[in-house]
Amino acid sequence: MPADLTLHAILFAVAVTAGLIDSIAGGGGLLCVPALLAAGFSPAQTLATNKFQGMFGTFSATLHYLRAGEATLAPLLPAVVTVFAASGAGTLVVQGLDARFLNKLLPFLLVGVAVWVLLSPRIGDADRHARIGRKAFALTCAPLVGFYDGFFGPGAGSFFTVGLVELLGLNLRRATAETKVLNFTSNAASVLFFLAGGKVVWSVGLVMAVGQFIGARIGARAVIRKGSGLVRPCLVAVSLALTIKLVGDDQQVWPHLIAAARVFWGQ
Repeated sequence: MPADLTLHAILFAVAVTAGLIDSIAGGGGLLCVPALLAAGFSPAQTLATNKFQGMFGTFSATLHYLRAGEATLAPLLPAVVTVFAASGAGTLVVQGLDARFLNKLLPFLLVGVAVWVLLSPRIGDADRHARIGRKAFALTCAPLVGFYDGFFGPGAGSFFTVGLVELLGLNLRRATAETKVLNFTSNAASVLFFLAGGKVVWSVGLVMAVGQFIGARIGARAVIRKGSGLVRPCLVAVSLALTIKLVGDDQQVWPHLIAAARVFWGQ
């Protein structure tokens, strides 16, 4: 198998897995970003291509959740508007600033998400009393996470879900569905600004986009069938995995996997 075809096949498989994980608990970038970096793309190309292909995964999950009635677009429109604007602003800012300081803060936030999921007996398949209204959510939590997603990104889905459960009182399955709508919005805004910079690697991005679409559809169906029984452990696992990755910052596994695959195919 030609080297380029081998690489595309590996990244396709990574995207399918990432799309499945992302549609359940977020964190698909945990797989895609180090894989793209290991494939030899620059950080700018990696971020742009990751956002582009990830947008198709969130679109796939969003479409499935909307069709299944797990999420309704009308109540989300104020948050969609503010998330879009904030994510675009975050994408512009990150191109001029060093985001490494977030690596030091983010592990603590993600461990907090895992502890919250494990210890909170209230989150499940039943809605609870909302602490704030939809408009207040659209003016506070939504743009904050949207800006973060455009600026940096890891764990944004988990933060959206926590906000939807704790502030709007949604059950975990519905919060996961609405998270994908907001994730798609923030990804779309970010992609628009990355496209303007010409950083997307189209051949890889399109292949991974197909993988993301397939994986996200599988994951969304699983969430609808299993509910919080699936989302809770996945949310904990993804939060802890992101923490380990950020603390260790060890991306050496991907070069070894790609090299092994090329040897297997006779390269």
